[in-house]
Amino acid sequence: MTTNQLTVYDRAPVLPAPIADLGEDAARAFLDFFTAQIRNANTRAAYFRNVTRFLAWTEAQGVPLRGIEAFHVAAYIEALGLTHSAPTVKQHLAALRMLSAFLVVRQVLPRSPAADVRGPKHVVKTGKTPVLSGAEARELFEHISPDTLTGLRDRALLGVMVYTFGRISAVVGLDLPDYFQVGRRMIIRLQEKGGRHHDMPVHHTAIEYLEAYIRALGATEGPLFRTIKRTRDGYTEERLNRRNALDMVKRRCKAAGLGDRFSNHTFRATGITAYLKNGGLLEHAQFMAGHESPRTTKLYDRRAQEASLDEIERIIL
Repeated sequence: MTTNQLTVYDRAPVLPAPIADLGEDAARAFLDFFTAQIRNANTRAAYFRNVTRFLAWTEAQGVPLRGIEAFHVAAYIEALGLTHSAPTVKQHLAALRMLSAFLVVRQVLPRSPAADVRGPKHVVKTGKTPVLSGAEARELFEHISPDTLTGLRDRALLGVMVYTFGRISAVVGLDLPDYFQVGRRMIIRLQEKGGRHHDMPVHHTAIEYLEAYIRALGATEGPLFRTIKRTRDGYTEERLNRRNALDMVKRRCKAAGLGDRFSNHTFRATGITAYLKNGGLLEHAQFMAGHESPRTTKLYDRRAQEASLDEIERIIL
């Protein structure tokens, strides 16, 4: 079973046995939950993995779907917490709560066994995504040669992530018409969570990187960021995906002597941190990042951490 099957509606995924055992109504409700209730493809794939793992566990325990009680869910969540982080455990529990509530509405289950189960406490005050300093980001960009097709694409991709605060899914999902001119400004239209569009003016540096890449691309329609042909003499029609981008990020950072602990999200966090460090307002950063709450944006504010590092350097032996 591949997660891609959940994004193609004319291809039915293999049902977990506890669902299939209850017949057609249960199967239809299960499929409706994932295809009609969850619009975000990444959330859909993650929730499907979480639910099928839980159902495999209950099947191994000999517990049928309608025999699942709150203590079964609690035992599973507690066991999961021994090997997984609190956010991962909370995501598993959220998937189980949503699905079981939906199955109650569709009269597949008499009650939700996950409704009263509490997840682990998890309070986040500072984000854990590693962030590049301004000097490190400049060093990385300078290390990427614009003399190759790969270099042009990679520099443009990283530039868009840093200067628009775009999530990687939104950035690799861009099509060429999503980069356009309005008056004297260049705009990039990102599709954010919930399917809403978010128009961002483009920084002059990102414009420079994008224009050079688009000239080499030589197209006006189709995906903006694409894979490279095996012959290395052009771009394919295939869209670059998140995994491709992550591999590129790690390769580029390592080649620039920055290590390989950085991720796609690093560049969104780096852009927001640089903006706040240079006097940007939190409420403006919230809007530009497409966050619902300023508390989420605050997680990207690493100025206090930098101050702490300055203080640490005062320890002179």
